[in-house]
Amino acid sequence: MKTGLTLGKFAPLHRGHQFLLESALSEVDQLTVLIYDAPEFTRCPLPVRAGWIRRFYPQVEVIEAWDGPMEVGDTPAIRRMHEDFLHRILQGRRITHFFCSEFYGEHVSRALGARDCRVDAARARFPVSATDLRRDLYAFRRFLSPLVYWDLIGKVVFLGAPATGKTTLAESLAKKYRTVWMPEYGREYWERHQQERRLSLGQLLEIAETHRAREAARAAEANRFLFVDTDATTTCMFSRYYHGAAHPRLEELASQVRDRYNLFFLCEDDIPYDNTWDRSGEAQRAVFQKQIRADLLARRIPFFSLRGDLAARMDRVSAILEGFDPWASLADHLRP
Repeated sequence: MKTGLTLGKFAPLHRGHQFLLESALSEVDQLTVLIYDAPEFTRCPLPVRAGWIRRFYPQVEVIEAWDGPMEVGDTPAIRRMHEDFLHRILQGRRITHFFCSEFYGEHVSRALGARDCRVDAARARFPVSATDLRRDLYAFRRFLSPLVYWDLIGKVVFLGAPATGKTTLAESLAKKYRTVWMPEYGREYWERHQQERRLSLGQLLEIAETHRAREAARAAEANRFLFVDTDATTTCMFSRYYHGAAHPRLEELASQVRDRYNLFFLCEDDIPYDNTWDRSGEAQRAVFQKQIRADLLARRIPFFSLRGDLAARMDRVSAILEGFDPWASLADHLRP
């Protein structure tokens, strides 16, 4: 039986890594991937990086190396340190093939008694490194799976009743940060398909599903941030308002928003009401605003309130986004 091993930080997992993994899988019966914790290199948590590989390659055994050595070099002491660690964490597993694209392939293979299998060591097939990506994620994004890139950018969602300035704010921030934004798909859909100002349960679910799909497509072109106008919780609340219920799948999508976005902003109703034909009136705006706030609190979703004119709101959001890290805690974003 051919058993393979590869290792690394995968910070982040890019196309070159995937080519390495897929090359290994084509040659061995069982592949083990050892992933190091790497706080000196990345804030992206080890379980997230391990999760990418488990999701793309469920047949692979993934070992999370929380206490692995991080020193890199070609000295006898460093080589011995890594070799001793590998013997300890592998717990006697027999490795017949060691796969990598790095200089350490020779000494690690020798220590394991495995065949030294180098894959695209010259980076000719995929001219990129994780260092390149950590330095300029946007410039090298073509070397990342959309699923990985989604995890590495900031997803910023704006909530609020109709006529609270969500669209204007999201679009204006996208221009400021030279990135893309996701308009509220429900408004577009409602204008095309409403019958007597109503949509069915199935149509409201279609809105939420399509909105998510469009979000994912736009995220692939986002530069650090994707600004989103409205999420599935609002669609779910509209469904309950008009029908007294929501499709179970829509309820499920609404329950996922807490993990889907990094930052939530509630646009308050302290700006003048724009009474267009497709809205229900200022009184209803006030009621719906209270319901959205209550829903955020009930779901225990941390959020920031935005008041004042457009400039004041943009300043507030920009201050929070300064130095943004998608893996920071909410407390980190509140630090001066």
